[in-house]
Amino acid sequence: MTDLIQKLHWRYAAKKLNPAKKVSQEKVDRIIEAVRLTASSSGLQPYQLFVVTNPALLEQIKAVAWNQAQVTDCSHLLVFAAWDNYTAERINMMFDLTNEVRGFKNEGWESYRQSLLNSYPQRDADVNYEHAARQAYIGLGSALIAAAYEEVDSTPMEGFNPAAVDEILGLTARNLRSVILLPLGYREEAQDWLVNLKKIRRPQETFVTEMK
Repeated sequence: MTDLIQKLHWRYAAKKLNPAKKVSQEKVDRIIEAVRLTASSSGLQPYQLFVVTNPALLEQIKAVAWNQAQVTDCSHLLVFAAWDNYTAERINMMFDLTNEVRGFKNEGWESYRQSLLNSYPQRDADVNYEHAARQAYIGLGSALIAAAYEEVDSTPMEGFNPAAVDEILGLTARNLRSVILLPLGYREEAQDWLVNLKKIRRPQETFVTEMK
């Protein structure tokens, strides 16, 4: 655990990535697996992960992401895209998968399925999307930690036009909406003004409140 904490001290949101240095597929796969294994509300995993390496697509995304260079300088761009709504089909898909993998049906689990079916699909689509997007952020947290563990730089980005990215990647047709971008790569130390600055976080005594 000490090793992980040291690597979290090492990580920062790299401002300049080295486009010549590529992250190995093995490391990318482990980062993706960390996201896949992430907790989500009711186990629904209401988002999908897109891994973009196509240079033409990256250039298009950069143009709608405030021309942030990390988008095209990165080795791999992760795009977290949340479900645009909770539907009966999507809810049933995850519950059916659980039953298939575990090999049995549980009465309490089936009752919970029905509870969600009686609730989520009836809510406003925007409410459901916002809920799904929050689950994607949990996955983002896992990606950040996993990347740090692999000593891969990552820079979470909200500074982009989601509707434009949705169009570029064809997400609307998949009933998805982009939430956040995460370029993966390696810092270009000689050109990154942030690389040698001390990490600033609030001290534990002002960040943590213990209520015993």
